[in-house]
Amino acid sequence: MLLAVNFPSWLHPEIIPGLPFRWYGLMYLIAFGIAYFLVKKQVKEQNYPLSEDDISGLFFWGIFGLLVGARIFSTLVYETDDTYVRSPWLIFWPFRDGVFTGLQGMSYHGGLIGCLLAVLLYCKKKRFPLRDIGDMVAIAIPLGYTFGRLGNFINAELYGRVSAGPLGMIFPYAEKFPVRLEWVRNIALKAGIALEGAEVNLPRHPSQLYEALFEGVILWAILWLLRKRRPFRGFFMGAYFLGYGVFRFFIEYFRTPDADIGYRIELVRTNVPPALFSSFFNFSTGQILCFLMIAGSLGWLWAVSRMRDAAPLVFEAVPEETEEKDERRADRNSRRNMRKKLR
Repeated sequence: MLLAVNFPSWLHPEIIPGLPFRWYGLMYLIAFGIAYFLVKKQVKEQNYPLSEDDISGLFFWGIFGLLVGARIFSTLVYETDDTYVRSPWLIFWPFRDGVFTGLQGMSYHGGLIGCLLAVLLYCKKKRFPLRDIGDMVAIAIPLGYTFGRLGNFINAELYGRVSAGPLGMIFPYAEKFPVRLEWVRNIALKAGIALEGAEVNLPRHPSQLYEALFEGVILWAILWLLRKRRPFRGFFMGAYFLGYGVFRFFIEYFRTPDADIGYRIELVRTNVPPALFSSFFNFSTGQILCFLMIAGSLGWLWAVSRMRDAAPLVFEAVPEETEEKDERRADRNSRRNMRKKLR
C-alpha cells in the first residue's frame, strides 16, 4: 500500500499550457497586492501621515529592490558555474535558447537585502522614519510570502528531504536514487513503493508548504495580532527577522540542500547524500544566512530599544464631528467677512 502522496497531476507551472504565463509570477503579484493592502490598513489604523502616492512610491521602489536583490544574490551565492560571471547580462535575461523561461532562481535573503536597501533610500529621500515605515512593511510581508512558497510548490521545486512518513510526497522532477542502495530500499519499503527498474523516485517532505505555513501564515498571525502593542519603534522589523530566521533555520532540516552545493558547514561527515537527513550539525547555505539574520535581529532589537526616541509615535484621529464644526465655523467667518466688505 502506497503511504506517500503523489504530486497533483493537474498542477502545471503554466496557467494555460503553451502560453508564457506562470502561476509563480501570479503568486508574486498576489503577494505584492496583499502586502500593499495590509500596509494601507495599518496607515489608516494609526492615522499615520502617509498619502496614497507615498505608499505607492514605497512599494514601487521596494519591489524593484526586492527583484534586483533576489536575482543578483541567487546568481552569486547559489550558482556554482561561471555562466553569469562570463555573461552578466544573462542575469536579467528571461530567455534560454530562444525559449521564454522567466527569471529562474530568486533568493529570499537577496530579495530581503534589496528591499531593505530600497526602502531605506526611499525613506531617506522622503524624510520618512525608517523604523515606523519598516515596522508596517515587516508586519505585511509574511502573508504575502506565503503565496511565493505556494508558487514554488506549484512549480514542484525546492522540495524537501526524503521521507517515509505520512507527509511524504512524490515530486515528479525530484532526483531518483539507485535501488541497489540499502537505505533506498528501506525507505521504499516503508513508503509502500514498488521497486521497479534501477532507480526509484522516493517521497519527499513538501517543505514549500511547511515554509508557507510557518514562515508565512503563523509568523504573520503573530505579528498582526501584536501590531497595536508595539513596545518601541523598529520592534516589528527585528521581530520579523528573528521569527523568520528561527522558523527557516529549523525547516531547513527538512529541505533538500542544493545538490551542487550540499552543506556549507559539515561538522559530522557521513556518506549519506544531502537529500537524506544525516546530522543536526551539518548546515546548509540557508541555515547560515538565517543564523546571521537571527544574530542581526537581536542586535537591532537591542539597539533600537535604547534609542532616545524609541517610544512609538501616536497620531490622534480628528473626529468627523469636529471636522464638520470646523468647516461650518470657516463658512460663517467667510460670510461675515464678505458682509463687512459689502458695507
